[in-house]
Amino acid sequence: MLLGMLALPRAAWSAAADDKSGARVAFFGFHLINTSPETDTAAEDRRIAQLDELFRQQVDASRRFKIVAIPTDVQKEVDAGPAITSCNACGHDIAKRIGADLAAWGTVQKVSNLILNINVYMDDVHTGQPYFAKSVDIRGNTDESWRRGLDYILRHYLLREP
Repeated sequence: MLLGMLALPRAAWSAAADDKSGARVAFFGFHLINTSPETDTAAEDRRIAQLDELFRQQVDASRRFKIVAIPTDVQKEVDAGPAITSCNACGHDIAKRIGADLAAWGTVQKVSNLILNINVYMDDVHTGQPYFAKSVDIRGNTDESWRRGLDYILRHYLLREP
């Protein structure tokens, strides 16, 4: 069940009203932020990979955005550096270098096995300004709840028709 959403001013997150149609997106993947007393699991690692694939597929299939492949050497640089989620916009420079207009990433915050939060972020790499940010709370640490949470963000916010 989806319980809540982060509300930002419309100008900061609404792709539907923006002129970024066809924008090239450097997607840096989802990252697990585990603030629960439980340790990370192999199932959560697999779910992160599934969210990555779901995001790439749905965003690319929308034809409103084009996912830009991150070259292997650049991906190694990203992996060796600070986390994209907390590197003071380091993803902007990397996205620009590979010809992207937007830098995108996501997080899954695990508060417990019952309470999780999925977040999607996109920044305009030319202006440095947020383009899209949305969050949903999910209940249950399952493949289905994770998939439904991301699907909700994509269908109802990022990829919704204007």
